[in-house]
Amino acid sequence: MLLAKTRMLGRFAGELGGFLRDTLAPEQCRQLVQAQLRNRAEVFLGILERSVFARPQSPYRQLCEHAGIEFGDVARLVHHDGLEAALGRLYEAGVYLKPQEFKGRVPIERPGLQLQVRSEDFDNPLLTRAYTTHSGGSRGASTRIIVDLDLLAHDAAHNALSEQMLGLIDRPRAQWRPAPPASAAMSIALRASKIGRPLERWFSQNRLLLRPDGLKYTLFTHYVVAVSRRQGIPVPAPEYVPVGEVARIAQWLADRVRLGTPALFDCPASSAVRVCLAALELGLDISDTALRIGGEPYTPAKAEALDRAGCRAVVRYSLTELGHVGMPCANPAALDAVHLLTDKVAVIQRNEPDRDSGALLITSLLPSIPKLMLNVDVGDDGVLEDRDCGCPARALGLGPTLHRVRSREKLTSEGMSFGGDTLLELVETILPRRFGGHATDYQLVEEEEDGLPRVSIVVSPRVGPLDEHEVASFVLDSLGSRRATWKMAAELWRQGQTLRVARREPYATSAAKILPLYVPPRT
Repeated sequence: MLLAKTRMLGRFAGELGGFLRDTLAPEQCRQLVQAQLRNRAEVFLGILERSVFARPQSPYRQLCEHAGIEFGDVARLVHHDGLEAALGRLYEAGVYLKPQEFKGRVPIERPGLQLQVRSEDFDNPLLTRAYTTHSGGSRGASTRIIVDLDLLAHDAAHNALSEQMLGLIDRPRAQWRPAPPASAAMSIALRASKIGRPLERWFSQNRLLLRPDGLKYTLFTHYVVAVSRRQGIPVPAPEYVPVGEVARIAQWLADRVRLGTPALFDCPASSAVRVCLAALELGLDISDTALRIGGEPYTPAKAEALDRAGCRAVVRYSLTELGHVGMPCANPAALDAVHLLTDKVAVIQRNEPDRDSGALLITSLLPSIPKLMLNVDVGDDGVLEDRDCGCPARALGLGPTLHRVRSREKLTSEGMSFGGDTLLELVETILPRRFGGHATDYQLVEEEEDGLPRVSIVVSPRVGPLDEHEVASFVLDSLGSRRATWKMAAELWRQGQTLRVARREPYATSAAKILPLYVPPRT
């Protein structure tokens, strides 16, 4: 394992300079995406043949064999019915993964079949140029994420095309996102440099650490910054700006407006709200700033805050395992509408009772995507519409629009997530053991207040008197005690005063079930 990691880091270090030096011109970006769109079905079949059917140990191959499906069967379905229709047939035959199966948390179980799996079983064996980081939240144990330079280049092309379509390509740019071990900010910085539009500033909600648990991420970050400077398209070093000092960011954005060059600023949706509220409170003009947001839902309450500050929202949909999944629609029917990037993913949808939107099942179509995904339920629901919006993304050949994306697997606030096994253990075991009561006396509820995220720890009155501050502090300490990414996420929630205690009965479903995690419907 150590030797493999050393070789991987060596490859990444050796090729980072070339990645940054060979920037993508606008026409190259367009050609890259259009070529993949033309060949998406054949690329999918090539990945399937080499990475699934050529590998007896592949869980996907074992699912296909259990269903009596061979590679030739899939190829005929794709050529005769189309890619998405073929994927629907595979789903009906049992070839799909539930969220916890894909994470390796539970065995894959189908009638007459049980497969013990690990998250690593779904790593893409075709990757060659990659570095390893970790997801900025959790659905159980920390999730290893491989980031490939070819994938970053492809997503950089999407960024360039999107910015051209929206008239944002020449803007100065910056971001407010956590430094490693979280993965998003480094990828954003490298993508910007790849198209020759490097970030001017990288504001970070956390400090780079010199402790043993964070030193490797600090060294990695400094290495990327140093190499990028030598190539003349520098990745800026992270600058520590906690939530309580958001006025510094609002002032930087106001300075850009005053100079006649409003910025393109990347941050989670809730952070965008904080920036806008700070500017309004201080009387700073940040109008026409384009706030590129993702990582959590963009809701009407958040949109109202951005509108009051005169800012533009540039919405995108991304997943840690995939990178970009959707780019903004220039003529949206909903405020958070994005075009699916059908050059790199295929999406089918399955509706279930008691849901007003369908589960998204995603299949990866690029050899550079870090995880092999074949009808993987990613834990998100959304509204998928095939409408002729008339925007340049549709003219380019990209797919239908997706909006109202909501997770049923995790809580996401301040761009950081906790979910799955972690929350289940906290609610059903740890809190009752510490403060009394039973598993059904506690619940975590994601809410929104004036566009800012709030997570309530609902505690039944049956538990008796409690020190609410002690409960909230205990929850954050418990979540942050396990790994570096969790500690960072807990600290961001502490900075943002995201967590609070509500003394009431937990929400129950129509079937009278009390779920450990409850996310109320949002309009």
